[in-house]
Amino acid sequence: MIYGANGYTGELVARRAVERGQRPVLAGRSAAAVRALADELGLDHVVVALDDPAALRSALSAVRLVAHCAGPFVVTSAPMVDACLATGTHYLDVTGEIEVFESIFGRHDEAVAAGVVVVPGAGFDVVPTDCLAARLVAALPGASSLELAFRAGGGLSRGTARTALSGMADGGRVRRSGVLVPTPVGSPRRRVRFPSGERAVGSIRWGDLVTAFRSTGIPNITVYTELPMKGRGAALTGVLRSAPLLGLARRVVNARVTGPDADRRARSRSEVWGEVRDAAGHTRSGTLTGPNAYDLTADSVVRAVGELNGARTRPAPGAYTPSMAFGADFAATLEGVRVSEVA
Repeated sequence: MIYGANGYTGELVARRAVERGQRPVLAGRSAAAVRALADELGLDHVVVALDDPAALRSALSAVRLVAHCAGPFVVTSAPMVDACLATGTHYLDVTGEIEVFESIFGRHDEAVAAGVVVVPGAGFDVVPTDCLAARLVAALPGASSLELAFRAGGGLSRGTARTALSGMADGGRVRRSGVLVPTPVGSPRRRVRFPSGERAVGSIRWGDLVTAFRSTGIPNITVYTELPMKGRGAALTGVLRSAPLLGLARRVVNARVTGPDADRRARSRSEVWGEVRDAAGHTRSGTLTGPNAYDLTADSVVRAVGELNGARTRPAPGAYTPSMAFGADFAATLEGVRVSEVA
């Protein structure tokens, strides 16, 4: 089942699944939109709301796995995970929200007891970064710090933009000595060498602050991206903490942001850079290049579904990051992805 199939990312996942010969059930709470896409693709569909636990469990009882694509996941993930644990349905989603990762990983023992595999962050958030981090720490097992940076061109979907606004309103985060520490958005800053060239980046709250900590055990983690407001992160956070201004920003997003069309996605790429360092100063670094982040997400989710549906490839029950569930080389199997590691 693809839940949230009528959303921007959910529709991309549904179309990619059909291209790969899969026949998912499409689901969501918007009857007209879900039915229209299902009719176009020749798929079954079900209309069900997350706030109706009985109906949700009934719908999930007919499938083996759900790909959850309806955010914001800080609101939507818990009822879906509850239903999956109750019905023995495997779960994956495309969240990038650190609170969601922490919550889901905290349910590992419940997943084991239910015989369910749970994999949050099975899209661009956080497959490329998580897999690159896992490869780098394998090259330098004693690493005590990890820095990651990414670029994702082509624009944002409405859901991603809304989530980004909420994240900026809550300020930045880094992980130090195993603990998440608040920072202004964009601080610290540095320059990194992406495959396309050297660029200035600033730190943000990103899923790898939780997922890479879980998959690698590295206690010091910073994640960066290109940000337009150099030195203005604290001011922006202050502005967005005003409920009226945050509400206005969300209304603007709802009215003007639709997500990149196929042509814009085809003309944009994504890049990831990573570096690990140990206490003696030894380093390993690497890069990853790939297609547009949303195309990578659709490909990743469909391939992850195949892994979880296969008895020989499915990990034991529990809650995992993508690299833990599918291996550090999973990102390298995705269409158009190239990983390069250097000493």
